[in-house]
Amino acid sequence: MRLTTCIASVFLYAFISFTAFSCKKYLDVTPENVGTLDYAFRNRNEAENYLFACYSTLQSFADVTRDPSFVTSGETIYPTVIGEGPKLYDQGFHMIRGTQNISSPVLNYWDGTNGAPSVFKAIRRCNIMLANINKPIDLDEFEKARWISELKFLKAYYHYYLVKMYGPVPIYDKDDDITTPIEQLRVKRQHVDSVFDYTVRLIDEAIPNLPVVITDINREQGRITQVIALAVKAEIRTTQASPLYNGNSDYAGYKNVDGQPLFSASFDPAKWAVAATACKAAIDAAKSRNQGLYKFVRPANLPADLPAVLLQELTLQNAVTERWNLNPEVIWALNPYFPQQSNACPRLTADFSLGAAPGTLAVPFGVTDLFYTKNGVPITEDKNWDFAGRFSFRTGDADNKYLIAQSYQTIKNNFDRELRYYANIGFDGAVWYGNGVTDPNAALSVQARSGPAAPKDNSRLNITGIWPKKLVNYLSVYDKNGFAQTAFRLPRIRMADLYLLYAECLNERSGPSDEAYAYVDSVRIRAGLKGVVASWAAHSFNAAKPATKDGLREIIHRERRIELCFEAKAGWDLRRWKEWTTVMAQPMQGWSIFQKNAPDFYVPVTQFIPSVTTKDYFWPLSDQAQQFNENLVQSPYWN
Repeated sequence: MRLTTCIASVFLYAFISFTAFSCKKYLDVTPENVGTLDYAFRNRNEAENYLFACYSTLQSFADVTRDPSFVTSGETIYPTVIGEGPKLYDQGFHMIRGTQNISSPVLNYWDGTNGAPSVFKAIRRCNIMLANINKPIDLDEFEKARWISELKFLKAYYHYYLVKMYGPVPIYDKDDDITTPIEQLRVKRQHVDSVFDYTVRLIDEAIPNLPVVITDINREQGRITQVIALAVKAEIRTTQASPLYNGNSDYAGYKNVDGQPLFSASFDPAKWAVAATACKAAIDAAKSRNQGLYKFVRPANLPADLPAVLLQELTLQNAVTERWNLNPEVIWALNPYFPQQSNACPRLTADFSLGAAPGTLAVPFGVTDLFYTKNGVPITEDKNWDFAGRFSFRTGDADNKYLIAQSYQTIKNNFDRELRYYANIGFDGAVWYGNGVTDPNAALSVQARSGPAAPKDNSRLNITGIWPKKLVNYLSVYDKNGFAQTAFRLPRIRMADLYLLYAECLNERSGPSDEAYAYVDSVRIRAGLKGVVASWAAHSFNAAKPATKDGLREIIHRERRIELCFEAKAGWDLRRWKEWTTVMAQPMQGWSIFQKNAPDFYVPVTQFIPSVTTKDYFWPLSDQAQQFNENLVQSPYWN
């Protein structure tokens, strides 16, 4: 099939509802400088290039500033949301202020506009390659089977990505040729369960011919394996079982143009059992490859007597920032390096080279409240922690010198917290081990109010005075010489993620159990905490909380938000739990960042109050998409 006419482009547009572009754009379905599909599949090398083009949209998802989950989680906010700072990478961050619209949707992955690629175009590439997979004359059967499986996985994942954004979507299972009547190309949304089941069917078909492990690291790292496919299947089934999709009464009247419901009206508890089975299969497969929770191994260039508290903190940081070939916890990461380290780091030295690290990713202190006390329970529940006095002042002392700068005045809120707090959060007075300083007794610290970060400079502005420390490799150096980054790839799925997914499914299926506790506790113990039952019994006002289904649900949800903080997970999790609008109802607050004295700095400042409602759970279709296909109903509540 040759796509060489504008007529073909128009027919294709009617099918997948792209925005109105020139014919040239529709012809751009093969690698650059390739004129025809026959040429693209004339031999193995050319076909492999096309395979990589099918992967290209997936790889673009590594840019967190265009990741719907990262930018709408409320875990970080960007200065332009209050009219400050450089106008870069910012449109997605504005969505929690109610800027989404139907005339030109932000991060429009449906049409491929406003900072997003078209996911439907990516699916179409996969379909074209599947239709032409037999053409390369020198492609052997073993490799062909693998490529077919990779393409099926990619199709499944692209559909899954769309269903998370748009809910019910059309299923695009094959490429239509230009003779197909236009009426058949004007497709409809499918029932949300049909889309989920379709993605799982494709993954099940793909798994047998995917490699168990990537052996040629230099050439093939990042391509799909059996464990990746199983882990994604687990995530899909868990999402399908979750309240947003499973008997959601908010969408009881949401129907297709032909009157067919697009969501199930009743809750199906069996979906949680299916999800639990999928999670356990992924965990078992990963363990069979010796994958598990990461533990930092001290390299020879660090002091032999590095304090245990810093070793454990480095374990928690490097679970995310370690190189993937050295990290047994990473199940899946995309090939591009995490691009925002310089925006996650404060200026740590007075002679810092301006411009090297803008430090503009700001953490609202509501996010810092998520993290437990050192006793492993929420700060509002710990009967042994001074919640009422948390904003009173305390000076860093010898007992905390590896976590909080000695003799530095900060607030009690920063003391006696769990180690994930210190590994994740760059707060005023926090010790910042690394940045070229390996002597733990000479470590740098964050001086948000009196140090180099204090002067007002709108090109380098953190609007809360708190940084996502977790997103900076401890080996990266930002100093007077500029920027020397030790790059890392942000995990897309890691073992702690799977453990907590499995515990969630077990609890939703049948309530608290020893097995559910064990998987949550394994993540907590790595963070230096005791198990949930012991922690709540010893320190919480509500000692029985882990013994109830509702109580353990709340604990697991919080564990996921803490353990996976800043990893582009919370935006999707909060949605599927139907907790997003509740969380987003809280004001985005920080400190009075231009004040240098502690009493003046530690005055809460509300930067803005998010504006999201039920309709924001799913992205709207653009006006143009609906104009080109009258069979597409608008997303709920956007009419």
